Amino acid sequence: MAARVGVITFPGSLDDSDAARAVARAGGEPVPLWHGDRDLKAVDAVILPGGFSYGDYLRCGAIARFAPVMRELVPAARAGLPVLGICNGFQILCEAHLLPGALTRNAGLRFIDRDVRLRVETTATPWTRGFSPGQEITVVLKSGEGAYVADDATLTALAAGGQVVARYSGGNPNGSAGDIAGVCSEAGNVVGLMPHPEHAIDPLTGPGSDGLGFFTSIRSAMAGR
Repeated sequence: MAARVGVITFPGSLDDSDAARAVARAGGEPVPLWHGDRDLKAVDAVILPGGFSYGDYLRCGAIARFAPVMRELVPAARAGLPVLGICNGFQILCEAHLLPGALTRNAGLRFIDRDVRLRVETTATPWTRGFSPGQEITVVLKSGEGAYVADDATLTALAAGGQVVARYSGGNPNGSAGDIAGVCSEAGNVVGLMPHPEHAIDPLTGPGSDGLGFFTSIRSAMAGR
């Protein structure tokens, strides 16, 4: 049976359909979830997509963390449900305290929209198990508040605990601390990634298909339960 992966749509989400397409392309079953839902529909995993949830008022993700669906997602994630937050989804996960640190304005205070090179630092998550440690991939970065920040103690703990999922390779595009492009929770089931793997699943519409590995990884992780 195909992995059932929920994709949450918030007011202002832009990449929910792209994430659902990536799940389907990887052989999974995308399940639409609405921000007002109070039921996760028994999905095997959840994706929080990119966009501008609730217009990015207050701070990016600051309002979305209080959406009814998050009241279901937060305890489920803490109980082990695999969750991937992409761009705005990463911001929401940090605001919900499912991931450490925060995302701030890019160095130079400009929106960045370009292909970037990433180095996969850990394969010990259900979203990265299909990669090789140190593998470099090309995906798409498009954000204005994508610089990852955390205090020194947190950065040290992330590195020591294998919680840095990916780093920018060949240049830091936005001023993220330690070139960090993505992190995971201590248990590894919750992953936040600032670049967009769902925009790199087909050479026809993106910079190759390197991003598909995140979605085939969750499919194989669910198949191996």
